[in-house]
Amino acid sequence: MERTLYDKDHQSFRETCESFLATKVAPHIEQYIEDKALPRDFWLAAGELGLLGLEIPEEFGGSEAGDFRFNAVWAEELSRVSAALASCVGIHSDITAPYITELGTEEQKKRWLPKVASGECLLAIGMTEPGGGSDLAALKTTAVRDGDEFVINGSKTFITNGYSADLVVTAVRTTPEKGAKGITLFAIEAGDEGFSRGRKLDKVGQTESDTAELFFENVRVGEDRIIGEYDMGFIHMMQKLPQERLSCAISNVAHAKQILAETVQYAHDRKAFGQSIGSFQWNKFLIAELVTAIEAAEAYNDLAVVAHAEGRLSAVDAAKVKWWSSDVQNKVLDHCVQIHGGYGFMNEYRVARAWRDARVTRIWAGSNEIMKELIGRDLGF
Repeated sequence: MERTLYDKDHQSFRETCESFLATKVAPHIEQYIEDKALPRDFWLAAGELGLLGLEIPEEFGGSEAGDFRFNAVWAEELSRVSAALASCVGIHSDITAPYITELGTEEQKKRWLPKVASGECLLAIGMTEPGGGSDLAALKTTAVRDGDEFVINGSKTFITNGYSADLVVTAVRTTPEKGAKGITLFAIEAGDEGFSRGRKLDKVGQTESDTAELFFENVRVGEDRIIGEYDMGFIHMMQKLPQERLSCAISNVAHAKQILAETVQYAHDRKAFGQSIGSFQWNKFLIAELVTAIEAAEAYNDLAVVAHAEGRLSAVDAAKVKWWSSDVQNKVLDHCVQIHGGYGFMNEYRVARAWRDARVTRIWAGSNEIMKELIGRDLGF
């Protein structure tokens, strides 16, 4: 089914993304995997093309596309190459940068955004804690006022870009007795005394994405590091989560769609009992189901992208596309592995890596169970 979401400008932008990824990124994926991180050269090259500042105003070095559909195109193309690429860039550009762009002071924008857009300042967001998981209201990292400064203590875990980040927008508890209404966002710079990182975490998938624990031991910062309003951090996060979850949904479907296309080709090329394996009725019917599932999920995502671009995407609708897309993604990729047979279990095949890489999408950005809880509450249960 032909998509109507994108126009000629989006298609031209897609070609730019495709060319950049094909020439500057795809040949080096194996090295990224070995290093468990994306090199700074990647970020600088993407920044030079304006791919990291799609929502950053031009006065601060961004391209200010003003249309989230460009973000969607970029996410789709990244996901076709590697799920980890999409997650790292998404954290930087679609998830963390908007906190500074939309909530930051003029001074903060001038200080950080030009380097965010150029790739010189890599971003991460510090929400998840060792004992908290999806429960953002249960944060234990604290910031205690001491004169004109705040003293921050605590830790974060599973932080994408955490090992390499130059700036971490960090959620901390500032007024414990107020519960969720006592959380504030602080910008923590890599050079701040008392800030440290653990090792790169050894994950099941998305190896080329550097993920780490972060530690804060008497980190002192001034009020100029507060992002948004004091004690309004939880509200700020809730307002930004729909875009994060939509970004995940876009990447989920594009990732599975690409691997499914490669699997269809494999089913044409692979012979058994004198014919292509795709011609066997079971595989033929299965592939028909998988293609339909991807197209249906993609159409659902497209509706959500349009709604978000027009300011109509609700938190509940974002929860729906997040859990649904990740569920479809994982089911499709599991079948793709099966169609590949023994080769599907070999790390040298993209389908095996994709299968591993996808598993986390049902967990992060709020687990699928949390998404269903939000939807259920909206239904009055």
